[in-house]
Amino acid sequence: MKYGKLCFLLLAGVFAASLILSGCSVSKAERDANKLIIFNYGDYLDMDTVYQFEEETGIEVEYEEYVAPEDMYTKYQSGAINYDLICTSYYMIQKMINNGEVLAIDKENLEYYDLIDERYLNMCEAFDPGNVYSIPQFFGTVGIIYNTDLVEDEVDSWEIMWDSSYKNQIVMENSMRDAFIAPLKLMGESLNTKDKDILDQGLEMLEEQKEILMAYLVDETRDIMIAEDAALGQIYSGDATVAIEQNDSLEYVIPEEGSNIWFDSWVIPETCQHKENAEKFIDFMNRPDIAEANFEYVYYGTANTAVYEEQDDDVKEDPTVFPSDEILGKCEVFNALGDDMDAYYTQLWKKLKSY
Repeated sequence: MKYGKLCFLLLAGVFAASLILSGCSVSKAERDANKLIIFNYGDYLDMDTVYQFEEETGIEVEYEEYVAPEDMYTKYQSGAINYDLICTSYYMIQKMINNGEVLAIDKENLEYYDLIDERYLNMCEAFDPGNVYSIPQFFGTVGIIYNTDLVEDEVDSWEIMWDSSYKNQIVMENSMRDAFIAPLKLMGESLNTKDKDILDQGLEMLEEQKEILMAYLVDETRDIMIAEDAALGQIYSGDATVAIEQNDSLEYVIPEEGSNIWFDSWVIPETCQHKENAEKFIDFMNRPDIAEANFEYVYYGTANTAVYEEQDDDVKEDPTVFPSDEILGKCEVFNALGDDMDAYYTQLWKKLKSY
């Protein structure tokens, strides 16, 4: 569940050049058919793989990025752009499935579908029964990254994120459901609770915590931890892995109370006007060399068995990238909570961020 800065990339140069070289004239209808509009988290693909897709297929890609699933859904529903393909979090996918906003993916068009590990497909059935509408891209956990030179206490509980001795050295994720993981798990509650009294208590805990926070951040947490500008941070496992590789003083842990395991998957929204192109792109992302390139770039867990088998044993056994069954047993997936609870979460989040 990877967030990042919003930007818009229009990648048409290779296709245009190919038309010039071929000397062919193409009608507007043909140009429109040879197109793909993608909506994805920020900094969540090696853009060279997108360029390569354009070069190999001649399909012109319009690529837009968003910060959080809620931001994506708001813009998607506005109807301003008819997206052909979206990568987003599983709980948002569940919501879109329930609302009839996605199209079934034709597996017969996916040459590399058999490379997806059945273990993860089985997990994905929690939000997409039968794996009808989605194809996993990455998965991971949410935990705590900490600097062993700056943190003398044992880090095994979310409770340390409220320790005033680390005032102005603590970073939390700038995402409402992720931020609520810590207080909910400390209270022994489900991440999918619909009890508004419990969520109110969670808000009170986050308001108390805010007094000692450095900031709510997303991608920047990784860089701040590498630079040793913070002692503790709530972070996605992939970002933690990258940070740890660049700073030997950093470690990552899933707190004993538990946390979240998430999947980010491709879905084809009902606004899609280029479904065949969308399925081509999904399959291209699962081609072993392309999947490997994106795994190395993002370094989140991949469900692609060909990529996994090519990794060294230390990567295969790294719980930050590929968690053990024991770690997964502590984790919980987010469920779609319905419009009423989405609105309530948004209300709480606005209140928390308003001061």
